[in-house]
Amino acid sequence: MEPDRQAYDRGQTIFSPDGRLYQVEYAREAVSRGSPSVGVRTAEGPVLAARRPLRSPLIEPESVAKIHEIDDHAAVAAAGHAADARRLVEVGREAATGHRIRYDEPIGTDALARAVADHVQEHTQTGGSRPYGTALLVAGTDGGLFEVDPGGTVAGWRAGAIGADAREVRSVLAEGLEDEPGTLDRGIELALGALAREDSLEPEEVAVATPDAGEPATFSRLSSAEIDRFTPAS
Repeated sequence: MEPDRQAYDRGQTIFSPDGRLYQVEYAREAVSRGSPSVGVRTAEGPVLAARRPLRSPLIEPESVAKIHEIDDHAAVAAAGHAADARRLVEVGREAATGHRIRYDEPIGTDALARAVADHVQEHTQTGGSRPYGTALLVAGTDGGLFEVDPGGTVAGWRAGAIGADAREVRSVLAEGLEDEPGTLDRGIELALGALAREDSLEPEEVAVATPDAGEPATFSRLSSAEIDRFTPAS
């Protein structure tokens, strides 16, 4: 007899007989319904790109935030519930600021991703809360690119995707990815091509962040004109 699913999905702290946390799976489903974001590592640092969910022509595109700055050297792209992503961005900023105060140096991308993931994981084992319905791609000018999922799992990627049709987007990335990290321009082209796939992509529908050539390097956003040079529709 099949166990009553409702008996195990009322709280994120209850495992089902087959070892599943249904609340976490529901949170992952929320991520899979969000507009996609991708990250690609290049020889000059990782590229982040994300489709903006513009539900109306009346919406100001720049007001739809899919890529967030954590520190000068780190940024994240999100997929899933925007409000949950905004809260995790604050968690990341607090971790980055605390690291700078304590060690007088920028936090590494790996450490930043794990600090956010630790916070996310706490909400899979604490009563009176719920898992975060968002996933993040965490990128740093040190070359790191990591995914944090709603279960608090961290994974490093050469090129990754989160959100709607993530598996298909990753397939496009895998086909275009070279054995060695390519140039920044090639990374932007690959990221935008994966987001577009078979569709056209308008510059205002996408946000792109890349490391600049400064010393120390920081993340900067591409303008619509710069994005237009790389979009498959151009």
